[in-house]
Amino acid sequence: MHILVTGGAGYIGAHTVVELLQAGHQVHVVDNLCNSSAQALTRIASICGTTAGFTQADIRDTATITALLQTHAIDAVIHFAGLKAVGESVQQALRYYDNNVAGSLSLLKAMDAAQVRSLVFSSSATVYGPLAPVPYQERMPLGIASNPYGSSKIMVEQCLADLCAADARWSVAALRYFNPIGAHPSGLIGEDPQGIPNNLLPFITQVAVGRRSHLSIFGDDYDTPDGTCLRDYLHVVDLAKGHLAALAKLAELAASASTAGSGLKAWNLGTGRGSSVLEIVRAFEQVNGITIPYQMAPRRSGDLPAFWADASLAAQELQWHAELPLEAMVRDAWHWQSNNPQGYGS
Repeated sequence: MHILVTGGAGYIGAHTVVELLQAGHQVHVVDNLCNSSAQALTRIASICGTTAGFTQADIRDTATITALLQTHAIDAVIHFAGLKAVGESVQQALRYYDNNVAGSLSLLKAMDAAQVRSLVFSSSATVYGPLAPVPYQERMPLGIASNPYGSSKIMVEQCLADLCAADARWSVAALRYFNPIGAHPSGLIGEDPQGIPNNLLPFITQVAVGRRSHLSIFGDDYDTPDGTCLRDYLHVVDLAKGHLAALAKLAELAASASTAGSGLKAWNLGTGRGSSVLEIVRAFEQVNGITIPYQMAPRRSGDLPAFWADASLAAQELQWHAELPLEAMVRDAWHWQSNNPQGYGS
């Protein structure tokens, strides 16, 4: 298939492009590079021995995206493009709704105009909201998010549900991610956040490489085994492979439905197991032989004590499950950071 990947120069997008190319798909990336680097695409070519097409553009440019879809005879779209920092979303709510919600609507308009109606959407576990019981299951209703980032994902999922209900030609997968970490085992591509990292592992690796003095752990008095927050961490390569499984499933469902699409399907992508902040720190230290200095800090507003996925539906329907262990996640993250101390700016 010929796949358009929005945000394909970003962290998860780049790893998914690698898996797509290695599986024999043709890939065209569109990215405005506001929070990513074109250097990732050069690295992808080194890993795969083949290149993805690239257009620097914003998904809110409906005319440009429509022309790309038509010119390259795109079969399906994987949609990563969007802003993803929870704290920043609180400070810049309108920017997040404009990028994530209006941008997604613009993309859908372009796809409809080009008659491309197969989409894999990069969603999030945040759609379940802070009151949902764990483990999170797809049959649960969409919740009420505690920040604009989460709200934007909920809004887009609702738009997709309404679109599929109104037009049976669409086939859409909403992949609800938990906490992707790690990097490609080559060390050529990885997570390269701009500014202060919002996520745990890139903060740890930046401490390890000397860019930061210590790690702050926010809260050690939660009702968890060691008092620190529990999250469902999965290797980014496993996550990337989940997108290929979803594409294949959508194609299978659409084929069996004859002229109609498959509608909207949602799947959790996680390991089904929670790991604490201290567990991640200790695993990183043990696997890589590096001590990570850390300090305990007060809880952050909005942090949940613990959540993880029920990933059984993805195993059953996509034949997908996370394979790589925590040791591989922390090893590959350090391999990336130690080889690229300043990220793609090294």
